[in-house]
Amino acid sequence: MIASSLLALGLAVLVEAGRARSKSFQPERAELLNGLLTLSTIALLLPAFFDYTELHLPGHANLVRSDEKLSLTVSVVLILVYLANLVYTLITHRDVFASRRSNEPPIWSLWKSLGILLGATVFIAVESNLIARNLQATTTRLGVTTLFLGVIVLALIGNASDIISAVYFARKDRMGLVMGICLGSTVQVALLLAPVLVLVSYLMGHPMNLVFTNPLELIAIVGAVLAVNAIARDGETTWFGGVLLVAVYCLFGLAFFFATAPHPTGR
Repeated sequence: MIASSLLALGLAVLVEAGRARSKSFQPERAELLNGLLTLSTIALLLPAFFDYTELHLPGHANLVRSDEKLSLTVSVVLILVYLANLVYTLITHRDVFASRRSNEPPIWSLWKSLGILLGATVFIAVESNLIARNLQATTTRLGVTTLFLGVIVLALIGNASDIISAVYFARKDRMGLVMGICLGSTVQVALLLAPVLVLVSYLMGHPMNLVFTNPLELIAIVGAVLAVNAIARDGETTWFGGVLLVAVYCLFGLAFFFATAPHPTGR
């Protein structure tokens, strides 16, 4: 989430700064994305604060079960909001969010696009499995914590396509699309990917929850949303806004690098 919303967007804004003093994009899209980011933050903070408050109350023996129930219900709400967002942008308000650029003919056919997407998905699944199996050995060899490796290093690798695409389309003067790539990816992780993983893990008999037990992770999520809201809420970006986003990302990177606490694995 922080790699897409801070680093990818920040670099794209800096690239676009070489083309214009400032750049505007659809304020409706900026308002929608900021709203979804705010909702995502609330949804990810709520289980952690629920866990913290319930832990200090009498009779917290069933806290793990309560965390699972809350995570499941929150996940259902987030998925419903994501579906509502699709209906809002693609059906009821399609004219508002439609691209104002001329329609360009597709380069690939539908079947070719689906085939490439399927092949890339299989490749990423195999690659992710290899990474997970060698994670502990890699952290020992590199002398870094799993927290830094997971939040910074692996996130950079996983978001490489977002970063490259954002910079490319920024050079093409497509800041509206850049916002959709960077912030849309962040919203998809928070509103769809994480909730789906919670539901699937429950069905598989190995339930996971949405509780972030490391305060640094919560601060990073909140900080990323606040930084993005600060530079994109008015539908206009400047080169200095890009500097701020990259700087915030670097600060979080330093914090995760020097953090000595192990990455929480859940209860």
